[in-house]
Amino acid sequence: MKYVISWLAKPSLGEAEIARSLQVFGKWTPSETVTFEQFVGRADARGGFAVVTTDDVNAVVRDMATFGTWFDMEVVPVVEMGDLATISAEAVGFIASVG
Repeated sequence: MKYVISWLAKPSLGEAEIARSLQVFGKWTPSETVTFEQFVGRADARGGFAVVTTDDVNAVVRDMATFGTWFDMEVVPVVEMGDLATISAEAVGFIASVG
């Protein structure tokens, strides 16, 4: 399964909390069951995005629990755009067939 993960620093973070989050990040390693396809930071330095694939959603939950103290995080399951277009066309066809 593919997920897009976004995070945004909590507005109340002070220097000490930011330093602590960076210290924890420096020791963190991704789970072996998660493949990072993209791992990027926002240009305003307030957060970032990751596109990951894994069959082990618990590994994603582990990372959310680790960093949720400092960041508002969101995990969204996603599909390839071509797959979405095909599925959407099938759904439109089904809806049109219902009298």
